[in-house]
Amino acid sequence: MFAYYFDLALRSLRRNRMLTALMILAIALGIGASMTTLTVLHVLSGDPLPGKSAKLYYPQLDPRDMTNFRPGEEPPEQVSWMDGMNLLKAGRADRQALMAGGAVAIEPPDPAIAPFFEDARLTTRDFFAMFDVPFLYGHVWSKADDGNDARKVVLSRRINEKLFGGADSTGKILRMGGKDFRVVGVIDSWRPTPHFYDLMTGDYSESEGVYLPLLTGIDMKLPFNGSRDCWGNDTNVDQKTAQCTWLQFWVQLDTPAKAAAYRQFLVNYSRQQKSLGIYQRDPNVHLRNLMQWLDYNHVVPSDVHLQFWLAMGFLIVCLVNTVGLMLAKFLRRASELGVRRALGASRRSVFAQLLVEAGTVGLVGGVGGLLLALLGLWIVRMQPSDYAALAHLDLPMFLATFLFAIGATLVAGLLPAWRACLITPALQLKSN
Repeated sequence: MFAYYFDLALRSLRRNRMLTALMILAIALGIGASMTTLTVLHVLSGDPLPGKSAKLYYPQLDPRDMTNFRPGEEPPEQVSWMDGMNLLKAGRADRQALMAGGAVAIEPPDPAIAPFFEDARLTTRDFFAMFDVPFLYGHVWSKADDGNDARKVVLSRRINEKLFGGADSTGKILRMGGKDFRVVGVIDSWRPTPHFYDLMTGDYSESEGVYLPLLTGIDMKLPFNGSRDCWGNDTNVDQKTAQCTWLQFWVQLDTPAKAAAYRQFLVNYSRQQKSLGIYQRDPNVHLRNLMQWLDYNHVVPSDVHLQFWLAMGFLIVCLVNTVGLMLAKFLRRASELGVRRALGASRRSVFAQLLVEAGTVGLVGGVGGLLLALLGLWIVRMQPSDYAALAHLDLPMFLATFLFAIGATLVAGLLPAWRACLITPALQLKSN
């Protein structure tokens, strides 16, 4: 029966080509605009580590003095060197990583390649296991390397291809910052979206090109890439002793019970620091998981939300116009539908026939909407924003485009189809 209704729908659409074209255009414009903004929102608000984000937490402490104290205010979004090292050495989490963003000068082994600066991640070894960083070659440095001035480096696939042509470079020597480093690993393509582990360097920044042990990078006094929040009158420029928060600290806690215990550990640690005269404020701690941390920082740009709702409003306008066009088209076929009813077709059959016709319009409009969405996403990628390159239509959104288009036109066709079914067959036959 569906094939028969589909054939009738095609015949009907060909008979009223101008009206059909207007309906398809209205659906295509609405679907194209809405799917463009929905795809961008989908990409930017996604879970960067599905299945694991609920186990990753970002601890916050408050080591500041009483200057400008306000009850209930949020603690700093980063940790100081002292607190970071204390928490790291305490080892209360299943995994933990202390890190900072930096930059390093690289001297390529090939003299034909000019020296260049590259973003670096100064971190501890658990970074790679915690965040499921995939390795192409080699492995991460050892645990002992975290505690000394180890001259070891992990490269990104992009940098490995630039310096070594994509070959296995583990064991090779690379000169960086005026010192020789041994390559111990190369990670595969990896760009979590958003750049959750360090929002200070950009919400949607690309992943760094090189990864060094934290102490090595600090001892080399590499250029710092991030933000610092300092207090008091301390003018100390030594990052290890200055009264500043500038490091990111992440922990992996595999069960809710461990998360609760770790939060209590943070409270007890803050109390201990205050009793020693190091902290001045009462314990003020937070322990948000990864998705809560992204929500707290409002990572998705506000203009993306605004564009999405404007596009949804435009889609509603397009659907309202489609309802009017369908109503006009179906009512113009009153005689044909009256004859079908007089020959024994039930209202349900006529209603199903008209809905199939509406769905056919949605299917063709979905194709047009897909093309417009691809054009819209291409325009987004041309914009000078850090998330522009991420605007691509993946398979789920590709399928959603057609389902959305067909569903929207079926909803739009309900009223016109029902109205057409109320036609009295006798009146139509008499008028003919």
